[in-house]
Amino acid sequence: MFFTYLRRELRRRRKAALVVASGLALGIALVIVVDSVSAGMGKAQDKVLQSLYGLGTDMTVTKAASPTASASQRPRFQFDARDDGSDEEQSSDRVMVRGFQTLSTATVTRVGQQSGVADAVGGLSLQVVKVSGQFTRGRFQQDSSGGGPGARGQQPGGEVQGGGAEFDVNNYAVYGTDVTEPALGPLTSSKITSGRTFRTSETDAKVAVADSAYAKEKSLKTGSTVTIKGVEFSVIGIATADSGDAAADLYIPLTQAQTLADAKDKVTTVYVKATDSQKIDSVKAAIQKNVSGTTVTTSADLADTVSGSLSTASSLAAGVGRWLSVVVLAAAFLVAGLLTSSAVSRRVREFGTLKALGWRSGRVTRQVVGEAVVNGLLGGALGIALGLAGAYAVTAVSPTLQAQLGGGTAGGGMSGPGGPARQAAARTLDVTLTAPVSLTTVALAVGLAVAGGLVAGAFGGWRASRLRPADALRRVE
Repeated sequence: MFFTYLRRELRRRRKAALVVASGLALGIALVIVVDSVSAGMGKAQDKVLQSLYGLGTDMTVTKAASPTASASQRPRFQFDARDDGSDEEQSSDRVMVRGFQTLSTATVTRVGQQSGVADAVGGLSLQVVKVSGQFTRGRFQQDSSGGGPGARGQQPGGEVQGGGAEFDVNNYAVYGTDVTEPALGPLTSSKITSGRTFRTSETDAKVAVADSAYAKEKSLKTGSTVTIKGVEFSVIGIATADSGDAAADLYIPLTQAQTLADAKDKVTTVYVKATDSQKIDSVKAAIQKNVSGTTVTTSADLADTVSGSLSTASSLAAGVGRWLSVVVLAAAFLVAGLLTSSAVSRRVREFGTLKALGWRSGRVTRQVVGEAVVNGLLGGALGIALGLAGAYAVTAVSPTLQAQLGGGTAGGGMSGPGGPARQAAARTLDVTLTAPVSLTTVALAVGLAVAGGLVAGAFGGWRASRLRPADALRRVE
């Protein structure tokens, strides 16, 4: 009887049911779009952050900030003074630890032993400055009017013409990576597009992986050789950054990088992966407490350095968008409740007659609530369809947002001395926005639809429960 009456009443009041369902649908659709766009913002931001410290990294550990490098740490170049008239080209290169701040490799072990740490890997960030060129010896040109050097009482006259020096400076970044742990580190933010990556056995091999942009500039390919401080490395692969710029121009085994920089058993950054992404804050606190002299920076800390249209859009989606969704949804619930209550007032004679025939107030209330819940579910279905269409439209258009990276958080970490974020200062990345819809979002929409129906049913049910059979008799025409 319940479902028969329900079906008949909904068919008879199609227009009213459609109005209630449409109001709920708009509110639910807006919630879906805002939630999916926010999820897309999060993915875009994660993509930007991964371009700095690599996929799978939850936090990094670097040496606590210290005063700037002294003059003794500045690169010094020495060239031979030759007096044989030779114009032979000379070159000198210096391999320096980026930021001049290092940690002992023992720190990597200590970090890896902390509770909540799944893996910890060290890396050494280097800057190579190579100066090459030649000196050209000047030639003395005698003044023709000054007399010869043998003339009595006269000094030779003339001037030195020509000569000088012409040198070129080549500055590039090299990163020493732990080849035994390929799942962590900056190289994971790039994809091997030619050749291969490191083998776990190549801990001390003279091999290198070149960034595609640097390889194009220097005409490098798989099988080419590069020379760093007089040591030749064979290029085994070309890597292309997934987004933005790469962390380094060349990647070499960590042991080789330590040898080149005269930094045995030293690293600049420890990349950390947590056992549980929900416990990152507690892992950070444990490392800060137990490993002194370090700065720990999580991806959430580094996210504060991202600005530009991506940050603005993310703030709007998280702030204005969510509040707008709440307001529209609340208005839709209120309107649905008022319309249902109004519909009940127009059915006074009907409900009064049903009560006169023996229907109890609870049965009348359940009937009204049932109709409202069905209207809510109908609105939920329409809202999910509209929301999916809106999310699909955003994904199809894929608007491009800019993310500006730089500044870093105080104290170092991923943006501290020697950290990859420092290398990425004042860098702008273009990322495309998508709007993925998860099952959680769809479940939320269904829950809102049922909630909207219950709210509307509560309004109408309360009104219906107060009706008396005498009201029907007074309205009989």
